[in-house]
Amino acid sequence: MSLNTYLFFDGNCREAFEFYRSVFGGEFSVIQTFGEGPADMNVPDTEKDRIMHVSLPIGSGGLMGSDSTSAFGPPPVAGTNFSISIAGESREHCDAVFAGLAAGGTVKMAMHETFWGAYFGNWTDRFGIGWMINFELPQE
Repeated sequence: MSLNTYLFFDGNCREAFEFYRSVFGGEFSVIQTFGEGPADMNVPDTEKDRIMHVSLPIGSGGLMGSDSTSAFGPPPVAGTNFSISIAGESREHCDAVFAGLAAGGTVKMAMHETFWGAYFGNWTDRFGIGWMINFELPQE
């Protein structure tokens, strides 16, 4: 299991991650825009160039991020615009961590299979900390 920091932006994710890359070096392992996502996400055309997901490996961990889009709610608020991201070890591990940390909190997205080929969930714990867990499903 590994923990990473996931940052949320309101349209300047690409700029921020280019800055972080200039400091830490390396290459993005993933960078995708909302325009590359499924059409049923209903992202407005004016927001399709925003970053849906970016990952910059740093040491044994990494920094990940995305922009907000009006299709998914209000923009992030500085100071609370982050989550702790867990790389799950199995579906069972994800379910156990999710059940434990989400108890008394608010589930944003229940555990489910995603279009990017992962088993994923997202919640805020009872202390107001955002969490997400992602398990890459085996390729068929």
